[in-house]
Amino acid sequence: MFDLTGQTAIITGAATGLGEAIARRLAAAGATVAVVDLDQEGAAKVADSINGFALHVDVTKDASVRDTVAAVLAKTGRIDILVNNAGIAGKAAPIWEQTDSDWAAMVAINLTGIFQFCRAVLPHMREQKYGRIVNIASIAGKEGNPNMSPYSATKAGVIGLTKSIGKEVATEGITCNAVAPAVIRTKILEQLTPQQVTYMTDKIPMKRTGDPDEIAAVVQFLASPDSSFVTAQCYDASGGRATY
Repeated sequence: MFDLTGQTAIITGAATGLGEAIARRLAAAGATVAVVDLDQEGAAKVADSINGFALHVDVTKDASVRDTVAAVLAKTGRIDILVNNAGIAGKAAPIWEQTDSDWAAMVAINLTGIFQFCRAVLPHMREQKYGRIVNIASIAGKEGNPNMSPYSATKAGVIGLTKSIGKEVATEGITCNAVAPAVIRTKILEQLTPQQVTYMTDKIPMKRTGDPDEIAAVVQFLASPDSSFVTAQCYDASGGRATY
């Protein structure tokens, strides 16, 4: 089940953390994985270890995104799966301490980057009448975390974008879903204060952080042919935190 043999997957932000875990899991399921990241050296190390290939991308630049998609098509001739994982947490501060540049960076990476990648791959997916798009959102996009207003706003945007795209291509063999994790043990936690991490963990009924592979397991299902009747949905992986 959830076999991906013969498929090509693009995973953004896959040099470390959650993206790396997703890349390893999809490769183990049989996919050829394009490990896409701003960190080209890190991406190359992951790609070499899973028999994939690495590509450098700046998700905030449309030309870079389109060049990446073109490079994948040139190498494998197909794109079956897109996992939009690249993102940043930003600084932990109330909104009156968030600057214009803080806001702009968050929107550019967390939201515009996903918009641009979806826009770039969908013409090919529509032509082949098959595709799986999985966008990594966050429980913060549903509930709003204090001192993380730009992050929470962009992740709410990811959920809305996902639902719209899923409905736009619902009759074309393409699904588009989001995954909303609670706090996960990755390097992104280093961008937050201990108090911020404690606040998020205390709200999880399981009273622990998630493991990257626990999120990757949900992504694998949504990236597989087995998820054929699931689209425009937001799957929570929150240890019980989500209330809707």
